[in-house]
Amino acid sequence: MARHVPWPGHHVTVNMLWICVGLLAALFPVVVPQETQEPISYSCTEGYEYDSVREQCKDIDECALLDDACKGGMQCINHFGGYLCLPKSAVIVISKEGEEMPPREPAAPVPAVPPSQPQRPARVFPGGRVSQTGRMTVRCSAGFVADEQNVCRDANECDTQNPCQHHCYNLIGSFLCQCDQGHELAPDLVSCQDINECSFSSYMCQYQCINSPGSYSCECPEGYQLQGNRLCQDVNECETGTHNCQDDEMCWNYYGGFRCYPRNPCEAPYTQSSENRCICRSQTECQGLPPSIVYKYMSIQAERPVPADIFQIQATSTYVNTQNNFRIKAGNEAGDFFLRRSSNVSAMLVLTKPLSGPREYVVDLEMITHHLIMNYHSSSLLRLTIIVGAYAF
Repeated sequence: MARHVPWPGHHVTVNMLWICVGLLAALFPVVVPQETQEPISYSCTEGYEYDSVREQCKDIDECALLDDACKGGMQCINHFGGYLCLPKSAVIVISKEGEEMPPREPAAPVPAVPPSQPQRPARVFPGGRVSQTGRMTVRCSAGFVADEQNVCRDANECDTQNPCQHHCYNLIGSFLCQCDQGHELAPDLVSCQDINECSFSSYMCQYQCINSPGSYSCECPEGYQLQGNRLCQDVNECETGTHNCQDDEMCWNYYGGFRCYPRNPCEAPYTQSSENRCICRSQTECQGLPPSIVYKYMSIQAERPVPADIFQIQATSTYVNTQNNFRIKAGNEAGDFFLRRSSNVSAMLVLTKPLSGPREYVVDLEMITHHLIMNYHSSSLLRLTIIVGAYAF
């Protein structure tokens, strides 16, 4: 009998050759015709290939064979019958030998398993395969944990640790903390601290900014009410009826408050002829005095920009062949005002200095009329009361 042995991996075929009947009869007591045998083949467990030289199965290094075995920046770790896709910072420890396994280390060969013997399939899991040899322990980088299949998976710190004071957002391998409106992250990046909006700018509120946890509010001084979110608006106590003026008094509102003035402001020897107008009827008693005085009131904000036109005086009656001159007769000792002649019948009171309040100024504005033909002059007086508020609004 002659045997033809092909190269490993090919089918083995045995051909029986009859050389001589006598010789065969001498060798074998019984001669039985032998049929052609079926080819013998060897198969390997998934992840292995047959080594015809050593006549055994050897591990396939998928990490060297496949360029894109692992995606997303993961490192490929070859292992018996498969490979692992792990973060680059992960370190694999084989508990059987207690040594670290560097990436892509060639795996030890595994004996071939003939078809007649039961095969033990490798454990398969996403990202790689692990054989039945050895028990693996995976040490994952921060932000990852190993699951039951020794795969490093993202650890959802927001669910397991709840590290953030307000809001936690999980990221791959980490987490992000965010704070409620009006708060900002503290230096530890997990705690939240209040933002003091009042420290940003004086523009936040017109008068006073009140900081509160997560927010702020604006307040106005007495006599004002909040308009919108930051502005202060004067409250007109005279219109709302929240004043305490008597029946014989007139309520005058100014910025931030009110004042009560007598409805009859006339003082002897003057008598009231109409609202806010006083005249002197006695020529003897009124000698050297203006024949009439008109009372007016006005209010302005404190620290008003200057120069500023604040009040106009104008003659109520005009005559031909007359010339009018205007002057500040009293109440301007500090030089806070200036009277500018606009025309023959009018003049403008100009504020020349910023005024602080609350304060009241009484300024006498006089108009002197010179009659050119009859060559005499007369005068009239306007007594202006200026109330300066405490604030610039």
